[in-house]
Amino acid sequence: MPQTVLLAEDDRAIRHALERALTLEGYEVTAVADGVEALAQAHRTPPDVLVLDVMMPGIDGLQVCRVLRAEGDRTPILMLTALVETADRIAGLDAGADDYVVKPFDVEEVFARLRALLRRTSPVPAPPGPGATAPAGTGRSEVHVSGRQLEAAGLRMDLQARRAWRGGRELELTRTEFELLELLVRNTGIVLDHATIYDRIWGYDFGPGSKNLAVYVGYLRRKLDEPGAPQLIHTVRGVGYVLRED
Repeated sequence: MPQTVLLAEDDRAIRHALERALTLEGYEVTAVADGVEALAQAHRTPPDVLVLDVMMPGIDGLQVCRVLRAEGDRTPILMLTALVETADRIAGLDAGADDYVVKPFDVEEVFARLRALLRRTSPVPAPPGPGATAPAGTGRSEVHVSGRQLEAAGLRMDLQARRAWRGGRELELTRTEFELLELLVRNTGIVLDHATIYDRIWGYDFGPGSKNLAVYVGYLRRKLDEPGAPQLIHTVRGVGYVLRED
């Protein structure tokens, strides 16, 4: 069966062009013009992925994200935005979006990001490859895997329920944050370079100028960090990131 896309875009020309392109790509598309219709359709027939314009009259894309996430809906969400400032992108991540495309966009980029989001619906992380290197002098910390449970560095993850805890505190994570944390936990004590993380989480590299990974790491750190507790995600300048307790 074709994968289903719920597209919400108030610009008629963009909506029709994107609906036509997605249909030709093999998706089953439902296109609506505003956030109210998007929520109604998502409740009526949950799609495999949502594509939401940020700025729509009435209920905008960010509000649609917040409502769905508050209801426990974890369907992947790709935002379409004309806003290019980092603060605007962080607002989208805060609302629960998984990825974004900045207007004007190339439709092939939309296709690539949708493929990456849909591949991550049932992620099966690969073992560390050539892009993973152990930091000198530290070795790899112990990672415990038991059934659907993953534990390391004071973190516990339930992979089936997609829930995570630091100590006794549950972390409220978006889909992308959860999968980024899972990748780091599985490779505790190993430095993962930027290209490896992009490949495992997004399925492609955004390029050297992209701030996408840094934004997600920063947001994940804010959810993980606790006063008086050691920082868990460390930056290895010029290389990538590693999860470990200092």
